[in-house]
Amino acid sequence: MSLEVRSAIENGRTALGIELGSTRIKAVLIGENHAPIASGSHDWENSYVNNIWTYSEEDIWKGVQDSYQKMANDVKQKYGVTLQKVGSIGFSAMMHGYMAFNKEGELLVPFRTWRNNMTEQASKTLTELFNYQIPQRWSIAHLYQAILNQEHHVADISFQTTLAGYVHWKLTGQKVLGVGEASGVFPIDLNTKTFNQTMINQFNELIAPNHLPWKLEDIFPEVLVAGESAGVLTEEGAKLLDVTGELQAGIPLCPPEGDAGTGMVATNSVAKRTGNVSAGTSVFAMVVLEKELSKVYSEIDLVTTPTGNLVAMAHSNNCSSDLNAWVGLFDEFSKVMGMDVDMNKLYGTLYNLALQGDPDCGGLLSYGYLSGEHITHFEEGRPLFVRSSDSNFNLANFMRVHLFTALGALKLGMDILLKKEEVKLDEILGHGGLFKTKGVGQSIMAAALNVPVSVMETAGEGGAWGIALLASYMINKAENETLEDYLSHSVFAEEAGMTVSPEPKDVAGFEKFMERYTKGLAIERAAIENFR
Repeated sequence: MSLEVRSAIENGRTALGIELGSTRIKAVLIGENHAPIASGSHDWENSYVNNIWTYSEEDIWKGVQDSYQKMANDVKQKYGVTLQKVGSIGFSAMMHGYMAFNKEGELLVPFRTWRNNMTEQASKTLTELFNYQIPQRWSIAHLYQAILNQEHHVADISFQTTLAGYVHWKLTGQKVLGVGEASGVFPIDLNTKTFNQTMINQFNELIAPNHLPWKLEDIFPEVLVAGESAGVLTEEGAKLLDVTGELQAGIPLCPPEGDAGTGMVATNSVAKRTGNVSAGTSVFAMVVLEKELSKVYSEIDLVTTPTGNLVAMAHSNNCSSDLNAWVGLFDEFSKVMGMDVDMNKLYGTLYNLALQGDPDCGGLLSYGYLSGEHITHFEEGRPLFVRSSDSNFNLANFMRVHLFTALGALKLGMDILLKKEEVKLDEILGHGGLFKTKGVGQSIMAAALNVPVSVMETAGEGGAWGIALLASYMINKAENETLEDYLSHSVFAEEAGMTVSPEPKDVAGFEKFMERYTKGLAIERAAIENFR
């Protein structure tokens, strides 16, 4: 096997994906069967400088080079080969944010990441102007807010892009974005699969009184869809990526994508009527739509798949943090009692116990709001547990209510899609920490959404693997082969997964719990106002 892999590496029958996440940069090299054959990662943290969450250009390149080098060292160690050729490369990164450059290619202001909630006025104005939800973290909101703030650098902008677009540009010279990434910069026209021209005209008209020397189309990157060529690694790019100078120039690159799109690819949920849900510290669900929504909802963001199909996204800030704190308390209790319980066993036991609770959690109520929650309109949060004197208070219901409430805000967002908009969903793919205990997170999620929930063994591979698959698709697809077909037939055909279908009694129990959850928001409001 390793001889075959070695030959694939030497002959460039591989694909490399590098993703810049918010805490880790990861490089994954995949072989001919799309399985990872080498990887390397680099930990990094954003800095809070002058009230801005940012990463410096120096940190970006240090991280990219380090993760590449560790992956190349992994290749050398495992297969005895120096990495010089790769079949194709793809870059992805956390979406949105703001990177603006002058005509000399210099960064005009420090990179503003998606974490900066400083564009409320711009977000509101643009949402009304376009009649299209423009979240605060979107690149266009950052640009317009900079104009509203009369920031001096705005007149000097020659090019505006995202983190993934920036890295790609420096390595290839090409100012491009994949459509999924671009959909978090500015709204996409689903017919042309590029930025919405009508809205571009509206924006240009809006800023005309500012007499800026550019129009939006002059400074935006070109939009490409999955499978299209996005340039090749230049001589300078090869030296920038591989500081040892071993990597050869001329390698083709796929369009740079966002972490939302690579997550969809890594979970094989890019086809219409499918979706994926990532549940950990926060939780978000993405559903590929068959048609546009009937109206604008502040709770629902719209982006696209890497092929340009519309995706609705419901995102909740709070998921498992409060739940983990309670498990930590039980861990502390067991130690005080002289028992040393393995954490995996503790989680497994408590989570499985939750499945034995009453369908509606026996009348208990909790909110795991460690921070604010935009779906329910809270600027800050207070974790809260409350029960009536006649509720069925036992450990199974206690664990169940904390698992239910972890998905409470998400369910309100998803109900807009599944009930109000009657969006059809055949299955949703789950990944993230909530699904670690086999079958439990899936059963709770299936009850919340009333949809079958599957978890794949490869779901943990993440976005770096997802962008490597997009790079592989670009050079290996058959003529007219869609990304959906390529993933289903070439990548996931043998994939073992476990599916849990919703139980009618649990679905009814979750609905009953949600009545209590919605009514009880007044208690959460009172806690925020009266408890510091």
